[in-house]
Amino acid sequence: MLTFEQIKELIELVAQRKLQGLEVERSGFRLRIDGQSALAVPVAPVAPAAAVPQGAPAAAPPQGQGAPAAEVAEEGEAGGGLPDGAYVIKSPIVGTFYRASAPDADPFVEVGDRVKKGQVLCIVEAMKLMNEIESEIAGTILEIYPENAQPVEFGEPLFAVQPA
Repeated sequence: MLTFEQIKELIELVAQRKLQGLEVERSGFRLRIDGQSALAVPVAPVAPAAAVPQGAPAAAPPQGQGAPAAEVAEEGEAGGGLPDGAYVIKSPIVGTFYRASAPDADPFVEVGDRVKKGQVLCIVEAMKLMNEIESEIAGTILEIYPENAQPVEFGEPLFAVQPA
C-alpha cells in the first residue's frame, strides 16, 4: 500500500508535469490519478485504516515538501483585487476544506484576523486524514476563498493574507 506522502508526491508529479493521468497498483491497492483534476481515486477496496474521530485533527504532514503552499498573488488570480504583496495560501492537497475543528466549534480564523506564522488556519481532510494547514507568514486574513465543507483541489487558493 502507498503512504499518504507517496500519494501526495504522485499527485504533485501529475500536476507539475501536466500528465493526463497515472495508475499505480501495489499489494492489491490500485490508485488512479486523473491529470485533468489531479484527483486521487482509489478503485479497489483496501484494509480499513485507523479511524480519526469526526472533527479531531490528526498530525499534519510536514510543510515545505513539494510545491510551496503560499505564493504572492498574481494578476488575474482569485482575489485579483488584493493589495500588492498579498500572499495567497494554496491547498497543498486534494480534499475537503473545513474552517473549524468540529461542526459546533468556532472557525480557526475570520477575515480581518491577525495570524502568526505557524498558526492553524483550517483543516483539509484527505483520505480520512485531517491535515492542519498552517500560515506560512504573519499577517492579516484578507479573504477566505472556499466555503466550509467544500472540496478543494491541489493548488487551489484557500486564503489571502496581507503580510505584517
